[in-house]
Amino acid sequence: MAEKVTLIPGDGIGPEVTGLAREVLDAADVGIDWKVIELGEPAVEKYGEPLPGWALDEIKKTPVVLKGPLTTPIGGGYRSLNVTLRIALDTYAVVRPAKALPVSWLYQDVPRYQNVDIVMVREATEGLYSGVEHFIPQSATKEAAIAAETINLITRRNSERVVKFAFEYARKFGRKKVTAVHKANIMKTTGGLFQQIAQEVAKGYQDIQFEERIVDNMAMQLVLKPQEYDVIVTTNLMGDILSDLASGLIGGLGVAPSSNIGDRYALFEAVHGSAPKYKGQWKVNPTAIMLTATLMLRYMGKTDKAELIEQAIFKTLNDGKKLTYDMARIRRIEPVTNKEYTQEIIKNLRQSM
Repeated sequence: MAEKVTLIPGDGIGPEVTGLAREVLDAADVGIDWKVIELGEPAVEKYGEPLPGWALDEIKKTPVVLKGPLTTPIGGGYRSLNVTLRIALDTYAVVRPAKALPVSWLYQDVPRYQNVDIVMVREATEGLYSGVEHFIPQSATKEAAIAAETINLITRRNSERVVKFAFEYARKFGRKKVTAVHKANIMKTTGGLFQQIAQEVAKGYQDIQFEERIVDNMAMQLVLKPQEYDVIVTTNLMGDILSDLASGLIGGLGVAPSSNIGDRYALFEAVHGSAPKYKGQWKVNPTAIMLTATLMLRYMGKTDKAELIEQAIFKTLNDGKKLTYDMARIRRIEPVTNKEYTQEIIKNLRQSM
């Protein structure tokens, strides 16, 4: 019997790449009954608001959600729907693997990135993304303000559970080390509390190596010697920045999957944004959302289907004949549309079924 999964297509290039990912999953016969709910710009056009209350109620009826990218207005407009969903579903751990793809030509120019295998775990419900901010003096418009303030809210409860999640993840998947990243040397209260809690939690996991890094040093270390890092746990904004950096080590945002895990819900989305300037051009690489979907399948216990899809993707990339523009320029060949790229994946998928 098919399992229900909520699909949020997103906006910008979201509906394109999620649609292509769905074609691949359906071709693999993964046994999913899709419930499609539109949020973001399509919802504003239809319902006058980006996240209607009834839509959130519907999303909460399924424990698993696959989501395309949603546009966050810059400097105004509505609050990030990505953050809103994570808080509403209490998916407090953003888990972003950055693993070098088994593609022979991809790392020829930067061989130091061939063996990267990092899992970034980031707290997702508070920190500088908690939404507690205001202009000074209070004003409806930023033009009238003399300053602006954002509160960096760090709580013991949320820090403790995300650090525990990182250690449990390491233990479950045979990882050897957890690195806690903070800025406790400057932000002595918020960074200091996160550091203290990480140290306390680490004492309960003597089988896992533990270390700390200050965030700016961590950024340098990831570029110079990423192979020395395994599981990294940090706060919201720092994790957001470092996970994009880590994505660059493995080929870019077009191949970077992500998941948001809580005790009751799991929300899966690619790392990249909605890229509205590419909307309708059918050029953006859908690999990230496809690999994200394989994370979702594994979460649902459909590991065999996940491996079939992964192998079809990796074969397509290794063949190197039909690639989207971001990969084609590395390979130095003419790009194809993401539709053609997807059809090549489906062809390889069917040959292996």
